[in-house]
Amino acid sequence: MTHILDRPIWTALKTAHAGLAEGNENARRYPPSIVSFAASADDRPESLDALENLPSQEESMILVEAGPIAIPAGLAIATEAPLVQMIAEQPHAKISDSRIEMLTEADAADMLALATLTKPGPFTLRAQCLGSFWGIRSDGRLVAMAGQRMRQTGFIELSGLCTHPDFQGRSLGTLLFRFVAGEIASNGDTAYLHAYAANTSAISLYLALGFTLRAEMNMRVVKRRS
Repeated sequence: MTHILDRPIWTALKTAHAGLAEGNENARRYPPSIVSFAASADDRPESLDALENLPSQEESMILVEAGPIAIPAGLAIATEAPLVQMIAEQPHAKISDSRIEMLTEADAADMLALATLTKPGPFTLRAQCLGSFWGIRSDGRLVAMAGQRMRQTGFIELSGLCTHPDFQGRSLGTLLFRFVAGEIASNGDTAYLHAYAANTSAISLYLALGFTLRAEMNMRVVKRRS
């Protein structure tokens, strides 16, 4: 690893999210009820053995790294895909908009319903354990949201960006993107994000909003061999 974001899950669980970590100094994961992310410290046999011991027979884990992802013999690949990791070129300005509200635990069910519909990435009822989320409502219905996910020293991941299909084309996603990026920058941190490499439309939008490609990444979903 040459950059703190090359193994973002591991470095998050070693720094800002250490209090959420399950595992040991060789491999760690988030509680599955929060997010199914896991990582080994490196590719040494003892680290891969520790990674293999993290999930139960029924659980799957998501691994994200720059470069090839090594997995132990006892884990099988359920699916995999190339990602890109993008980072803010310059700090975004802090903005305000009366339509944007901070979401709370009382909004968790609405957040999960919106994420289930729009599929912005892994999302659970406890996603707010990772960081703050903000949303926009219309007639009481949550129609757009974005927030913060993984954290490392000096970096915060912008994640969960989604808009209900009935409200797309109104720039709500762009507004929330700029808002969350500004919130991250206002605390002196650098915003970054992940996107599927095949999602060229989203990547083009993020480029237009001041993000640049930092690294090509890989994602693997793994589970215990039966």
